[in-house]
Amino acid sequence: MPDHRIISLPKDEWKGTPIPLRYTTEEYYDLESAVEDDGFRVEMVKKKFDTPVTHSPEEYDFPDSLYQDHWEKAEAFGIVDEGNGKKELLACIELCPEEWSNRLMVTELWVADRLQRQGIGTRLMNLAKEQAKLQGRRAIILETQSCNVRAIAFYRSQGFTLIGFDSCCYTNADVERHEVRFDFGYFLHQNGGR
Repeated sequence: MPDHRIISLPKDEWKGTPIPLRYTTEEYYDLESAVEDDGFRVEMVKKKFDTPVTHSPEEYDFPDSLYQDHWEKAEAFGIVDEGNGKKELLACIELCPEEWSNRLMVTELWVADRLQRQGIGTRLMNLAKEQAKLQGRRAIILETQSCNVRAIAFYRSQGFTLIGFDSCCYTNADVERHEVRFDFGYFLHQNGGR
């Protein structure tokens, strides 16, 4: 049986390692917002694409990788296959503290296709929850896209709730592309304080 231990991925060894985030989806959450006399109305309704849509690293100018410069205090963990004399990343989670708000951000979460549906994502998320508790964080936050319906279902199963959205995070046409940034949070301390 392969070794699926989660280990620390030191920055000096793993910085710049590409994260091949790729998924195909048939559904998305459609975002509709409107200004009304007494406020705003926002609806997010699950709908189907006419044809399946695939998102892959190749479509972005800056694909995901471990230890990007803007995550100065990031720490990564993962599963590595060391067979055949070389190291192959099979799954990872990268965490970065957001000090000013006392939250821990999941900046990367990825599991290779061949290891999906084996509980590895849950193990990685449990590690994030443990790290957040050890650091005394009040919450864990992360982002995904409104078209990554499978990831949204996973985060919800892990106790995360929708805490916000950004309708122009990636492009000025995020709403039309059905790729709106959704922010999710997991609360560790009920009082919400720092």
